[in-house]
Parts: sequence; C-alpha cells; structure tokens
Amino acid sequence: MTRLVNRDRSLEELEHDRWPAPSGGETRLMATVHELRRKPIGDLTVEDMRLLIGQDVGLAHLLALAIEVLRKDPLAEGDMYEGDLLAAVLTRDAEVWSKSPDLRREVRSIVSELADVPPTVKRDIEGFLAR
Repeated sequence: MTRLVNRDRSLEELEHDRWPAPSGGETRLMATVHELRRKPIGDLTVEDMRLLIGQDVGLAHLLALAIEVLRKDPLAEGDMYEGDLLAAVLTRDAEVWSKSPDLRREVRSIVSELADVPPTVKRDIEGFLAR
C-alpha cells in the first residue's frame, strides 16, 4: 500500500506546526530534529527517518515513507547498524499501530519474510509481533 504524501513539503508544513527556534541549550539530537522538521520529507535520508521516527516525530507522514524503504531493503541502515530503520519502526508504541492498522499489516508482512537478522533487530521483531 502506498500513501500519497507531498514529498516537497517539510514536516512543519505538512503538520502546520512550526516549532520555535532552538534556544541553543538543547541537545545536539534535538537541534537535529528541529533542523530535519524543516527539510522536505522527500529529501530525508534513511538516517534522518530513523532519527525522527525514533523520537516519535512526524510519524503520521514518516512511517509510510519508511515502510516504502523497508519493502525494498528491510535491513536498510542509517548511521547506527544494519536494520536500524526497521528497529525504529518496530519499537513505536502500540497506540501508533492501533491508529494505523494498514501500516502495521505491511510491517508484519515485511518482517515475516526475513530470515537472517541481527540479534537486536530480531528482539525488536519478536516484540512487535507479540503485541
């Protein structure tokens, strides 16, 4: 299933929510999140999506994009380890998946076809499937 998302727009534009400018006292992670929210979502890298999804930012738009990547490469890698994007997706709260059952089914389909995965990702898959 492919959802239509305007990839030329940023999360700030899609969510109609402009965050205040960083104060300078935030962590590097949060400064990066602020910056990525202004980037067109079509320009986000695997690492950008992993980071934003891991912080529960922009999930309504980014989960569908991440799943597109995972369909082609289930163990797509950002800057952390093989399968880190999948791990970020799998570890979202159960409430996220209850609001997006179609995306949940797609993720279940993707992970059901995986055979050899890193141990960390395997634990995340088992946790996701147990919910």
